[in-house]
Amino acid sequence: MRPLFSIITPMYKGVDVIAETIESVIQQSERNWEMIIVDDCSPDGGAGSAVVKKYVDADNRIRLIQLTENRGSSGARNEAMRNASGRYFAFLDSDDIWDIDYLKIMLEHIETNQHEEAAVFFSGYRRMDEKCLYEVLMPYSCVGRKNFSSLLFHCPIFPSAAILDTEKLKTIIFFREELRNLRDDYVFWLDILKQDLIAIGYNDILVSYRMRNDSLTSSKIKMIKPQWNIYRKILGMNIIVSFFYLCSWAFNGIIKYNN
Repeated sequence: MRPLFSIITPMYKGVDVIAETIESVIQQSERNWEMIIVDDCSPDGGAGSAVVKKYVDADNRIRLIQLTENRGSSGARNEAMRNASGRYFAFLDSDDIWDIDYLKIMLEHIETNQHEEAAVFFSGYRRMDEKCLYEVLMPYSCVGRKNFSSLLFHCPIFPSAAILDTEKLKTIIFFREELRNLRDDYVFWLDILKQDLIAIGYNDILVSYRMRNDSLTSSKIKMIKPQWNIYRKILGMNIIVSFFYLCSWAFNGIIKYNN
């Protein structure tokens, strides 16, 4: 039977956290899913994959793909998507955790918002410490409809809290692998909404996000150049327009991380 949800999980050096992530999926009150975990050639001697294999052996809904070369989160996600069979792609990074009713609640939202243009659905999330023991910032959510234009100013979509309805896509969209790990998710959402589609955000806080010290997105300063390159190289905007959107993005980021 075709699964309703395909859970897309890239993993890189996830040996210390992947079990907790998988457990949060196994405990979901919505049972109709498959989970595809892609080990992105982790330099851990196979330790992370060994943890995953124990779950694969115990639950046939869980699969492991081991890449032979590092392709970044974009390449790992693409590999999972190419092997997925569900209607809904639910993205979950290997160090994040879903609440037990995440899929159930999100499915209820999706089924009550059957607009033809609604393709992406996302919830709010907690911003936790590395061990996922306490909140380091207030929970974040952004309610309402988002289109391509609004995403240029600010992207509130967190991958581990987002679900894509693949049947709404006019053409198949993959992550741009040339971006590797930097802003690949942001461009992915832009590419989807560029098809005259929308994303809908909900106030429910259903995901725990580990704000790791070594996270690529932990420092806003690190992201300035990649964000600039998106406006200039990916979207082809001129310098003035790119600077306008970059300033808007930075301003919204300051608000987001100071609340």
